[in-house]
Order: sequence, then C-alpha cells, then structure tokens
Amino acid sequence: MYAIVRCGGRQEKASVDDVLTIDKLSGEVGASITLPALLVVDDGKIISDRAELGAYQVTAEILGAAAGPKINMIHYKNKTGYRRRLGHRQHYTQVRVTGIGASSARAAAGSKKKD
Repeated sequence: MYAIVRCGGRQEKASVDDVLTIDKLSGEVGASITLPALLVVDDGKIISDRAELGAYQVTAEILGAAAGPKINMIHYKNKTGYRRRLGHRQHYTQVRVTGIGASSARAAAGSKKKD
C-alpha cells in the first residue's frame, strides 16, 4: 500500500517506513504529523475520489532537520570590477511514514453517509 501525499508544494510517494525529505516543518523530533493524501493505492485498487480520500490519512514521525546541497552563484560584469558571490542552502525536515489508513472517526462518518 502506498499513497501520494502533498508536502510543501510537491507530491511525494509514501509507503510505511519510508523516510521522506520535505520542506522545513516546525515541530519537535519524535512528534507526529499528518499529511494530506492525494491518491491511495491498496492492492491494485486506486482511490482518487475526494470523498473517499477524506477518510484516509498518512501519519509520519519527525526524525530531524536536514539541509540540501550548497548552491553557489557568482555575478560578474566585465571591465567594471563588479563581482558578487552568493550562496544558498535549503532547509528540510526528514520524516518517517508510520501509517497509511482510514482514521476511525472519519471512516465511521463515511459509512453513515452511505447508509
């Protein structure tokens, strides 16, 4: 079973026990977070309907902070003595997916609507 989740403007494929590197989140190491599921695949059955996806949630545990690669930029203009050196390093958070499934409260509400 896997799910496609939205993390910081990107979409990531997540399975249980996968470690994802996503945009920086505020939270303590070991804290639990939930990620919105865009698509869930379970035993070949693809669930993409928004009404059904409301019952599913992806839970993850924060492992810690990470940093992306250093990006160096150099601006230079010939014959003017203009030189400028810039650098950037993106901050990320690593999370481990702990579960993919229907939440009990949402699943019960979804089953009442169908009856």
